[in-house]
Amino acid sequence: MIRPMSLLDSTHPITPSPREITTEPRFSDKVFRGVVTAGGLSSLIILGLIAIFLGYQGFEILAKEGISFITTSEWSVEVDSFGAITKTSFGLAAMLVGTILCALIAVFIAVPISVAAAIFLSFYAPASLKRFLVSIIDLMAAFPSILFGFWGLFVLMPSAEYWAKLINKYLGFIPIFEVEPRIFTRSPFVAGVVLAIMIIPIITSVSREIFSQTPLDRIQAAYALGATRWNVIRTVAIPYSRGGIVGGMMLGLGRAMGETVAVYTVLNIVYQINWQVLFGAGGNVASLILLKFGEAQPYEIKALMAAGLVLFLLTLFVNFVADQIVAKSGGKGR
Repeated sequence: MIRPMSLLDSTHPITPSPREITTEPRFSDKVFRGVVTAGGLSSLIILGLIAIFLGYQGFEILAKEGISFITTSEWSVEVDSFGAITKTSFGLAAMLVGTILCALIAVFIAVPISVAAAIFLSFYAPASLKRFLVSIIDLMAAFPSILFGFWGLFVLMPSAEYWAKLINKYLGFIPIFEVEPRIFTRSPFVAGVVLAIMIIPIITSVSREIFSQTPLDRIQAAYALGATRWNVIRTVAIPYSRGGIVGGMMLGLGRAMGETVAVYTVLNIVYQINWQVLFGAGGNVASLILLKFGEAQPYEIKALMAAGLVLFLLTLFVNFVADQIVAKSGGKGR
């Protein structure tokens, strides 16, 4: 009986052809990389075009006013009987101080509340309640600013005036809480409270997302060593999430600095530097642009464009500082 020849009996075994190893990405990878790259570059291009446009429109004013554009507070345009401009003076110092002051008040109020809310949602809230509260917070983040402005004007203003009087009564010896004359309505404090309520959902959402990314093995290890829930939050979650919390805080600060309608609704626009947070006078750069743009002549519009460029650069500077803080604190947290 003759048995068939197998591969083992063959003197020349069949070997598979070698595979070709290549680093060439597939077509789908190339398409995805191109789309992502185009999206990232488009945002940079748009920002660059905005800066170029504002700089081109406001260059004449910046060249004429010089450094006084950001060191003086007078904003006036004088015209003759024919409507021709005879004298101008443009200064942003008061509006810049108001922008920074209102934004800092908002962050000072919003950050503790937001972090506490994020901790509650991440570690204490039941699942059903958590889903409901997360939906409400996300919805609040999408509210138009004009609604916050009207709410602050008609609902918050009386309560905020009472709080301002209490602060002035017990902390009036501190210069920033001193009020003379005693005008408490439409103050930077009221504007800061409205801005704080506006940015609380943003900071809360960012902080909650960062808390949810805390490594589970570290949390379980802390519980295994006998840590309580608060110990886990204090020694594991907060150090790990510190960079993200700072990033959310800076994101809220940038939103507060650029807010327009809400501040314009609840704050008296006064062209005078005011460091007294309870006194009813102030303003910010965005509300100045909103106030003047409708009635401004072409030359004053150039000044408003220059003001927009200053606000644009200030926001970029805040974002740059935030990026540096997040990079340093994030590395330590991990």
